[in-house]
Amino acid sequence: MNQLTSAESSTSSHSAENKQKYNFNKLQKRLRRNVGKAIDDFKMIEDGDKVMVCLSGGKDSYTMLDILLFLRKIAPIHFDIVAVNLDQKQPGFPEHVLPEYLASLGIDYKIVEEDTYSIVKDKIPEGKTTCSLCSRLRRGILYRTAKELGATKIALGHHRDDMLETLFLNMFHGGKLKAMPPKLVSDNGEHIVIRPLAYCSEKDIQKYSDAASFPIIPCNLCGSQENLQRQNIKMMLQDWNKRFPGRIESMFRAIQNVAPSHLADKNLYDFAAIQTTGAPVADGDTAFDAPEFKDELAEENRSDVQIVNLAD
Repeated sequence: MNQLTSAESSTSSHSAENKQKYNFNKLQKRLRRNVGKAIDDFKMIEDGDKVMVCLSGGKDSYTMLDILLFLRKIAPIHFDIVAVNLDQKQPGFPEHVLPEYLASLGIDYKIVEEDTYSIVKDKIPEGKTTCSLCSRLRRGILYRTAKELGATKIALGHHRDDMLETLFLNMFHGGKLKAMPPKLVSDNGEHIVIRPLAYCSEKDIQKYSDAASFPIIPCNLCGSQENLQRQNIKMMLQDWNKRFPGRIESMFRAIQNVAPSHLADKNLYDFAAIQTTGAPVADGDTAFDAPEFKDELAEENRSDVQIVNLAD
């Protein structure tokens, strides 16, 4: 009887391991597919590019680097990758973690040491959020580093949830219908910035990071509070997602499917030039029409889909 129980236990354990492996493989394929599709949709990476992958030591940037390294192997084009971390000299920052990890991967990397921590502490009163100034300083240093390295693209680890949070932050607090674009020209006009994780959910990235056991560096080393307004938006979106599954996916599709003629920005659409045509107008006065609902989770439930090529 004990022998039978032991055998059953072994079988159960083996089955659990197989299921765990299957789920991880499915997650990995989904993330790789989403990154590949984003790169292809927005032509983020082209033949001959040198991509500077910005690493913070968090789950997002580790996942981005991991997937880009894989896609580089199978891409029908050639591009180089150099990983860059900015050591801002926060007290307690584990300086050894990223160099050891990157060296283990055998890839090109650069650790940039700049004491922005002291500058921020000197300029920002105690208790105030340091994120804004810190971000501007960091951005300038990364632009300079990209130029020194000859990088043609700067890859940041922002994902789909970051983009939606920014959309609502701008609506609620800035009076603008504006999110994070997947691809843009840098502030100084000298670099192309890309966000390969634009189609990836934070939930998937967190699961992948946990399973891959990346050497995560805590994001609270500077002692500052996370931006409270962004945190409130994050909580709102998470609550909506729990109560209304599929809403996040629908909202993200909305920022990819904009109808300028049905908003109210006179600089974006020439309302003054509107004239009658005497013929039916596609997507005319549809404001009062009942919306068409689709299966929000259909894309998530697809299995074993071929990864999109990086270039045609």
